[in-house]
Amino acid sequence: MDGYDGKSSVIRTEHCVARPAGNESDKSSGAASTHGAPEVTGINQDTAAVTTVEEVQASKKGWFAYFKTRDFYIVLVLGQILALCITSTNTFSSLLVEQGTSIPAFQTFFNYVLLNIIYTSFTLYRYGFRRWCRLLLKDGWKYIILSFLDVQGNYFFVLAYRYTTILSAQLINFFAIVIVVIISFIFLRVRYHVTQIVGILICIGGVGILIGSDHITGATSSDGISKGNQVKGDLFALVGATCYGVSNVVEEFLVSKRPLYEVVGQLGFWGMIWNGAQAGIFDKDQFRTATWNSKVGGYLTGYTLILSLFYSLAPIMFRLSSAAFFNISLLTGNFWGVCIGVKVFHLSIHWMYPIAFVCIVGGLLVYFVGKKVLGEATKPWLGQNQEQGVAGVGTARRRVVRGDTVV
Repeated sequence: MDGYDGKSSVIRTEHCVARPAGNESDKSSGAASTHGAPEVTGINQDTAAVTTVEEVQASKKGWFAYFKTRDFYIVLVLGQILALCITSTNTFSSLLVEQGTSIPAFQTFFNYVLLNIIYTSFTLYRYGFRRWCRLLLKDGWKYIILSFLDVQGNYFFVLAYRYTTILSAQLINFFAIVIVVIISFIFLRVRYHVTQIVGILICIGGVGILIGSDHITGATSSDGISKGNQVKGDLFALVGATCYGVSNVVEEFLVSKRPLYEVVGQLGFWGMIWNGAQAGIFDKDQFRTATWNSKVGGYLTGYTLILSLFYSLAPIMFRLSSAAFFNISLLTGNFWGVCIGVKVFHLSIHWMYPIAFVCIVGGLLVYFVGKKVLGEATKPWLGQNQEQGVAGVGTARRRVVRGDTVV
């Protein structure tokens, strides 16, 4: 069975498995069961049939209906946790460079290995080896594309900082937001409310204040960078932003339809292969000349653990909100970076930074004005009652099936 249709008592979930997806006719004919999401039986039919997305949305009304829900605060806080994760990984990368260790592809490899160990192992436990192999044969191509885009996004952005200024890279990073909005609008049928567009523009304005303050203080100086190298770096940043934007939309689509542990496990599995091959080709010379000591080991460990946390929380953000809100939430990362830099690198906070931070947070709030109770958790590609989606952590389908719950 593809999903819950309001008439059956079978519902997809990530937690309790009573039997694999399929129907009785498959079993009676001796056909092998096809790959599908885990299902649970025994839910009261009348209760499940009555609750719909429309009824949940109507539970609170007004332009600020979403502000009155628990999900709004979870999404807001989760976005800042993810921004702090990105800032922390950037800090560890800077500390590695200070130690004489610059291995951008190789240091990310451990993240994919850890994700693979955790989530692929759990997927094997839930599915069994044969069903996991059928997953690779049937849906593996989707995850190969997702992991390729993710690995290239990481690689090209790190590479861009070798050739261009921070100012250029930050400006081009906005292209990821543009890519997300355009692809979501065209392929996923997402329609943005005017307040969402205004919220995005306010957030971008906040980052403009950050960049302006960096320019005033000289933090974006291009001294020592040739024109040719800067063009090369800008192109690398553009490729990285494009890969990031497309991969975010693809991941949002996949986690809305499949269990979280399956998607992250496959991202780790294929990402480990892509990243390992890339590290072996491009990082072998830097690996030989890199400094290896206890500090480097500690920085690599911290980088890997925090980045793995980021990859574990991002799919929940995609379910509760969207790839667009995910990207604008990360814009506060520059502010958190300076806050960390005050202690770690002895930086000073320019007076424009707090103003920029308030501006970005204000944009995040404006983004949700006019949204209903479920916010962006309802995905247009999943059907009116989200019947084509999985009832997993953070999904609107889970709210419909289990009431006011997130997990």
